[in-house]
Amino acid sequence: MKATNENYTGDISRLERKLGYSFADRSILKTAVTHSSYIKEHDVNGHSNERLEFLGDAFFDAIIGEELYRRFPDKGEGFLSRTRATLACEKSLANAAKTLELGQYILLGNGEDRNGGRKRESILADAMEAILGAIYMDGGFDKVKAAVLDIFGQAIDDAEHGKYIIMDYKTGLQEKLQGRGITDIKYTLIREKGPDHDKTFFVQLKVNGKPVSEGTGRSKKQAEQDAARAMLEGKL
Repeated sequence: MKATNENYTGDISRLERKLGYSFADRSILKTAVTHSSYIKEHDVNGHSNERLEFLGDAFFDAIIGEELYRRFPDKGEGFLSRTRATLACEKSLANAAKTLELGQYILLGNGEDRNGGRKRESILADAMEAILGAIYMDGGFDKVKAAVLDIFGQAIDDAEHGKYIIMDYKTGLQEKLQGRGITDIKYTLIREKGPDHDKTFFVQLKVNGKPVSEGTGRSKKQAEQDAARAMLEGKL
């Protein structure tokens, strides 16, 4: 796969070695590392990685869920859900992407590239999920399952021994509120700011129909986490 923008520096064979998977069809991998900003800026034929991200997200959740179910036969649904949410959160996915040095392989628009997109957690997390979707499309379920358990194996081992902690503010807030009998918790996107390659999202959190906090972030997920954090730190 040849670099098509000036800052694309990755050796794709090296990425495949890190993934532990060689693609039969490298065009699928190219799609997985193509950000929407690149498609829009260069007006090229083809798709960004958004559809593969959707697919990878679904399989990632299922594979992690199955592995946790198997490893923790005595744990209840609450523990399993919290642990899966922690392993599947944006920061966890971005950390895995950083370990793979995935940022150097991503095709970005020049504006997004100049603004630090290769290090942005939302972009890295989305690309990580897209890579998993690409492995599924190219090799099937067994191959993507093997990749997930390899890439996230240490994180799963750490979770098993109580060492893996990435604060999931949304889950923490939900547990506190549900402990008080409150289940009406809603996050609403209230506005977006900036061009497509450099957006900031603003989210409002409502509890029992009343606004309680707002959050901002480079992705909707990040903004929701920020809103939950603001309530946890300021209201509870």
